[in-house]
Amino acid sequence: MAVRILLVDDHPIVRQGLRTLLEGRSGWEVVGEASDGVEALDKVGVLQPDVVVLDVTMPRMNGLEACRLIQKQKTPGLEVLFVTQHDSPQMMREALDAGARGYVVKSNAARDLLEAVEAVSQHRVFTALARSPHASG
Repeated sequence: MAVRILLVDDHPIVRQGLRTLLEGRSGWEVVGEASDGVEALDKVGVLQPDVVVLDVTMPRMNGLEACRLIQKQKTPGLEVLFVTQHDSPQMMREALDAGARGYVVKSNAARDLLEAVEAVSQHRVFTALARSPHASG
């Protein structure tokens, strides 16, 4: 069964880069893209993704608020993975407290993204600041 992924970032070039990395993986499908949290909430309901790859800093509604609202929708099996420029333990804690299962820094997305999506799609935590990745069951 394919892992269905929704990409949410306000920069089209970032979404395209993430899509390119993710679509190279057999069995994964990028089912849609959104440019902010408001659009992400609409698309989660329509597209029913397994993983939402979400940025923190976006217009209209930031990723932390979007994550909280996505979690309230109680979509079975849905996990949120933050991919963000914020290389901050504090921001990572806030993301996990908001309901995310994973957190990856954009500067290391090429290194960490595939492993992170794999982990969160299996409902495992994956966090990686710029220093070092960590996955746990």
